[in-house]
Amino acid sequence: MTRSTPPLTAIVTGAARGIGLATAHLFLSKGYRVAMVDRDSDELHRSTHGLNNALAVVCDVSHEQAVAQMVHTVTQWASRIDVLVNNAGVADFSPIQDTSFARWREVMNTNLDGVFLCSQAVLPALRETRGSIVNIASISGLRASTLRVAYGTSKAAVIHLTKQQAAELGEWGIRVNCVSPGPVNTKLAAAVHTPAIVNAYHDAIPLNRYGSEQEIARVIVFLASEEASYLTGQMIAVDGGFDATGVGLPALRG
Repeated sequence: MTRSTPPLTAIVTGAARGIGLATAHLFLSKGYRVAMVDRDSDELHRSTHGLNNALAVVCDVSHEQAVAQMVHTVTQWASRIDVLVNNAGVADFSPIQDTSFARWREVMNTNLDGVFLCSQAVLPALRETRGSIVNIASISGLRASTLRVAYGTSKAAVIHLTKQQAAELGEWGIRVNCVSPGPVNTKLAAAVHTPAIVNAYHDAIPLNRYGSEQEIARVIVFLASEEASYLTGQMIAVDGGFDATGVGLPALRG
């Protein structure tokens, strides 16, 4: 009797809501098993309730031992790991002079250290499957802006870390790419972006709108798939053209 190959397995961090949740749903729709990882236990269990082939794993990705235990749990559940999506992150929008070192470290611990720790922990499994990693950065890692000294710097570091990982891990057949979302229509954005902020973003984005969580998820899943088999070390800004426009003034259009 021929032993069947187990389904592909993806780990998605920061999967309780937003882009991470949309990405997990898209992987599930394509037949993957998905380990959905988040430190918000209540929200994570609400998000995974009723989902088939999904495993909720509560984990703070900034803690080395917690990450090691998370990967062990996933391996015991699925027997293989094919994809890691490093999506977990925290935001901070403070002026430089008001950003305490403790807050700086909190942002770096999750946004940068978490990517490093999770990636390192899954390497043995990804070597076996010749799998892939997709890191989630931000347009703020490409374009400096006010109130983003910690957040933007952490995301810029994620973009370079992606290139470092791709350069070293390619010999094992592991691909590593990065997605930098622009403004996305999330619940958080809806709550904190005033009409004036929304209009300003629309004016600065060639497609004249925010992206959706599903639009970001489609690029993430593509990069993780065999359809992107010769793509590694790349950063894709999924931003409606925001980064491409530079400092063009909306008033000069037309």
